[in-house]
Amino acid sequence: MHAEHRFWFPAKRYGWGWGLPVAWQGWATLALYVGALLACGALLPPARHPMAFYACAAGATVVLILVCRWKGEKPGWQWGGDQPR
Repeated sequence: MHAEHRFWFPAKRYGWGWGLPVAWQGWATLALYVGALLACGALLPPARHPMAFYACAAGATVVLILVCRWKGEKPGWQWGGDQPR
């Protein structure tokens, strides 16, 4: 396995969090997340069921964040260099 593909989600170069995926597994995870948001909107229209829609979207987002923490680089504040400050 190549060193640059060890993580599915690299740390952002500026700010805190993760950037776009660098492995196909990360892209698949991101596609599943978008699909989950679309399913939330189709099954629970925000105009008719706003709280259920927001809960569904929040649940999908929590799962995405957990996967990013598990399969991504350790997040930390970055200011464009290689080392967090």
